[in-house]
Amino acid sequence: MGESSSSQAMDVTEEYTHDIENQDALRQSLLRKRNQLSASHLAMVGAKVSHIESLDYEINESDLFKHDWRNRTTTEVLQYVSLKWAMAFLVGLLTGVIASGINLAIENIAGYKMLTVVNFVREERYLAGFWYFSGVNLALTAIAATLCVLFAPTAAGPGIPEIKAYLNGVDTPDMFGVNVLLVKIVGSIGAVAAGLDLGKEGPLVHIGACIASLLSQGGSDKYRLKWKGLKYFKNDRDRRDLITCGSSAGVCAAFRSPIGGVLFSLEEVATWWRNALLWRAFFSTALVVVVLRGFIELCNSGKCGLFGAGGLILFDVSEVMVTYHIKDLLPVTIVGILGGVLGGIYNILLPKVLRVYSMINEKGRLAKFLLAIGVCVFTSVALYFLPFLATCQPCDESLDAICPTTGRSGNFKQFNCPNGYYNDLATLLHATSDDAVRNIFSTSTPNEFRTFSLSIFFAIYCILGLFTFGIAVPSGLFLPIILMGSAYGRLVAKAFSAYIQIDPGLYAVLGAASLMAGVMRMTVSVCIIFLELTNNLLLLPIMMFVLLISKTIGDAFNPSIYEIILDMKGLPFLEANPEPWMRNITVGQLADAKPKVISLKVVEKVSRIVEVLRHTSHNGFPVIDLRSDSENSVKEIHGLVLRSHLIKILSKKWFQEEGKRTTEQEVRANFSPVELAEKPEQFKMDFTEEELDKYVDLHHFANTTPYTVVETMSAAKAMVLFRQVALRHLLIVPKYQGPEIEPIVGILTRQDLRAHNILNAFPDAASHAHKN
Repeated sequence: MGESSSSQAMDVTEEYTHDIENQDALRQSLLRKRNQLSASHLAMVGAKVSHIESLDYEINESDLFKHDWRNRTTTEVLQYVSLKWAMAFLVGLLTGVIASGINLAIENIAGYKMLTVVNFVREERYLAGFWYFSGVNLALTAIAATLCVLFAPTAAGPGIPEIKAYLNGVDTPDMFGVNVLLVKIVGSIGAVAAGLDLGKEGPLVHIGACIASLLSQGGSDKYRLKWKGLKYFKNDRDRRDLITCGSSAGVCAAFRSPIGGVLFSLEEVATWWRNALLWRAFFSTALVVVVLRGFIELCNSGKCGLFGAGGLILFDVSEVMVTYHIKDLLPVTIVGILGGVLGGIYNILLPKVLRVYSMINEKGRLAKFLLAIGVCVFTSVALYFLPFLATCQPCDESLDAICPTTGRSGNFKQFNCPNGYYNDLATLLHATSDDAVRNIFSTSTPNEFRTFSLSIFFAIYCILGLFTFGIAVPSGLFLPIILMGSAYGRLVAKAFSAYIQIDPGLYAVLGAASLMAGVMRMTVSVCIIFLELTNNLLLLPIMMFVLLISKTIGDAFNPSIYEIILDMKGLPFLEANPEPWMRNITVGQLADAKPKVISLKVVEKVSRIVEVLRHTSHNGFPVIDLRSDSENSVKEIHGLVLRSHLIKILSKKWFQEEGKRTTEQEVRANFSPVELAEKPEQFKMDFTEEELDKYVDLHHFANTTPYTVVETMSAAKAMVLFRQVALRHLLIVPKYQGPEIEPIVGILTRQDLRAHNILNAFPDAASHAHKN
């Protein structure tokens, strides 16, 4: 009987070896391996180069964690669920309050600046007006740039690509700290109030994510609350859910669009989603809307300085009747086509500008600061002097609107014109960004803006939109894209003015939406955001039509701008769809292109663990158990132990004199699941010879249910599994089992499943797929 089983095992081993040899011969003819799978762990986070690691979203089913879940009382479970909703409440409340404060500050700072400039122009003190205008802008930009350069480099930019990467499973260090939150708030106020071509929408998404992260962790790393109720959130999974709620709340705060905020997270930033998260995100956005509504009611009473009815983009066209005609089909289609084409071109040009900026920023902090100042000077010159190129237009007395206006906001700005006339270009350029959107979206004003003025407005914002994004200040892409798109929307309406039935102001709305779809490739969330902005459901069919055209054409050019930025920053983001040629490569081949996997025994010597930790940077190690019977010994996978858990064990010096298994009670007396879920602190591994000769029992620390795949699975299928389940490690097991066969073929991380890294190791993979 023993000989029979032994011979069967040998036959299986020989068959397995024979199959592997055949597979190797087949691989040689199809895919030539040039290098080993390798990847850089450095990436650009904000404007700072950082070391990148992955996050542990997978549920750790070790004996210790399973005992903790089994023994949680009903009260503790209710407390955990209640705290989740309480956190979602606080995220929405605080995001709404901070967004209200940002809007209030921007409108008042920019408003007083504009009023003073208007007075200088009316007195014909044009140079004095320019020096004042550019001086205030320079001071505001200098504050924003100084804060970003010196105190929080990760606060530069919108923050949305980094949030996307975090929710995809990439740890983005120093992205959600208190200093980043404060710099993001003050910096976005300074940059937007300075008139730079950027919006506060992207920074508000980052601000919401920062609030969520800080709440879930009890504060920053240095100053953290130790309330025991927060122990439930000391893990990456719950932190991920709260940051998703914060992102939704940020978009809602920017546009007063609760449903659009939830859909933005679902469509654009979140990789992993479920129904419970949907409800909590919607709850957070509902709180934001309530706070903003209360803030607007307060400001309508005149207690907010120059804020008045402005400050929040809201374009109410509920009273405008939207009627469609067959004649509108052609111009609307042209708007959609322009959105896709211009969006694709923008996504080609912007990365080139960002590469140039990257070379400048490498020269040091002073170079970053001077670059921001230079862009501010160019913007100030353009915005101040370009309106003088426009000729004054007489006011139309038939319109039910004040004309001309001399305040800091409003349509038909008088600027340098005599009484009874207005400057249409000054109406767009000498206004806050929110007022500019409101003016160009205005309805029942078909002849307010001339083709010449709209062309200049479109051209200058195309230039500013390319050269402003990427400087060392908090910035967003939403508003520049809205302004560019609304300009060509109005231009199309002017070109077809004799045929169209839709108001030109609504063509501006369609143009803005089409360019957002062409640049960001979002459809559903953009559609809902603009419907909530305009408060008119009659726009829905034609909005959907435009967005579908723009996204389809844009996808033919290149990926979305956020995906391009993610790639440029070096963040290892896993896309939803694998490359077609990845189906021709197996995970076994990927394992062959990596160094041999390093594993540990269930009861391992301290010296071996220290050696492994010192000489590798891996964050997970397979734990192998040796099962012996009367006939042979078989190696089995016991589980996977994390590097952080090994460091916790070593730091406590929880060692045994003999290599024997410990009881669960002994482990629970020294370690808790909450303690193991926290990231370990810096630890210097200095041990005596006596300590190095001792043992550590890993039975109770290893995740006994790691995800495993057979070595014949395609890389494409493995990548889909890796992304959808939000893994950090994926174990590869052999197709055949036997006493002489190792139970682990290899271990894959997200870097191993990225198309770029695979092509470095298998340069013929893509070309071979094309030939087939």
